[in-house]
Amino acid sequence: MLFSPGWRAPVRQDEVLAVFAFGLLLGGTLSAAVIWLLSGLSAPLPPSVRVGAILAVAVLGAAREMGLVRLPLPQNARQIPPDVLQAHLRRGALQFGFELGTGVRTYVSSSAPYVLALALFLSHGPLRTALLTGAAFGAGRALSAALTYLSRDARRDAAIAARMPPVRNATALTALTALALLLLA
Repeated sequence: MLFSPGWRAPVRQDEVLAVFAFGLLLGGTLSAAVIWLLSGLSAPLPPSVRVGAILAVAVLGAAREMGLVRLPLPQNARQIPPDVLQAHLRRGALQFGFELGTGVRTYVSSSAPYVLALALFLSHGPLRTALLTGAAFGAGRALSAALTYLSRDARRDAAIAARMPPVRNATALTALTALALLLLA
């Protein structure tokens, strides 16, 4: 007998990362699908009201990111429990990724996902746009995890912390500009 009854195959970190990324994509896509379903509630609003509300939320989000406005974000302010990953690593990585991808069971420190969710809700666009947006949200979170895994640099945390404020400001301004161009075109 090659394996004893309690033996488990070793788990490679890159496999766990792939399962985690898949969970992120599923979670982001599901959240976007739910937002799309609910977006029908905004359809009766005149387009000018919806566009104005999207731009107002985007401006508020950008102002929050730049520190001009103090605004608490609505979030479930608790981390996903560590025991999710301890019992079954692959299944736990999928669950953790899914929950993180939905954005409803963890900290979300940036305004961008909220601006994006409200824009999807108010725009009442095509389903494929919502699904691609959700998948892109999950992919962005997966990219962050993959880059962290690939960097493996002891000084990485300090370097990331130093770069975050300018990156966050640039992201907020880029998102605001893109939204304005898309909605005013």
